[in-house]
Amino acid sequence: MQIQWYPGHMTKAKRQMEEDIKLIDLVIEMIDARVPYSGRNPDIRQMGAQKARLIVLNKADLADERKNQMWLKYYKEQGAQVLLADSRRRASLREVQPLVMEACKAKLERDARRGIKNRPIRAMVAGIPNVGKSTFINSISGKASAKTGNKPGVTKGKQWIRLNKNLELLDTPGILWPRFDDPKAGIRMAFIGSVNDEILQREELSLELLSFLRKEYPGLLQERYNIEETGTEAEMLTAIARERKCLGKGGEFMTDKAARILLDEFRSSSIGRVTLETPADVEE
Repeated sequence: MQIQWYPGHMTKAKRQMEEDIKLIDLVIEMIDARVPYSGRNPDIRQMGAQKARLIVLNKADLADERKNQMWLKYYKEQGAQVLLADSRRRASLREVQPLVMEACKAKLERDARRGIKNRPIRAMVAGIPNVGKSTFINSISGKASAKTGNKPGVTKGKQWIRLNKNLELLDTPGILWPRFDDPKAGIRMAFIGSVNDEILQREELSLELLSFLRKEYPGLLQERYNIEETGTEAEMLTAIARERKCLGKGGEFMTDKAARILLDEFRSSSIGRVTLETPADVEE
């Protein structure tokens, strides 16, 4: 299954970010903790290569806790400042400012030597669509400063938010990159809702998800849907349609409706906490 989605507004947003990057000291790179590697936009990494960086593994509450710790260790070993977070809970963001200060330590020391005092750190909050950037900003600022939504591409335009005398944040639209060299990256981002559902073949995508879940998280589907994890993925999807009473005219099972239910419940973590990749997958 091949997935590509790069609408024109993302090209425009990338150009704007390339201009804005000149104004900032730090990139706060938001990554969905369920796709800690595939969900990193290489264009954002390249744009911010000369800037300090804080990695926020957001939606950690939806991801596998054991794998959260694996990824935390992975990025720390690369020398990154990194935080596991649920941006809906302000308490999980308490470490953001100390980590920002640590990431910008060299810059602050340079400023002090030059006699520059009380200049706030300016940080760009960036990531792929639907990763929770605006929710993160609203939680950390304690007010509805940025627009949020559960569809990719809600954030529009430039939004600066001053948190305090030490830190200002720039909200940015979620962007992908023009081509996924690894087909699995596109599929994983479609699983979590970072690709527009309207361009997807939901049934085909749900079959990919069923294949992954029964291999990597055996028993999860049986517990949630009361189905056997045997046979083909198509048979499993039909079984979900039967259990959830997805019936059409003539009593036919509506597998398209079952696919929608499966994807929605995966994204909300109703099925369970799942991470789609491990550091070992990256090494392979």
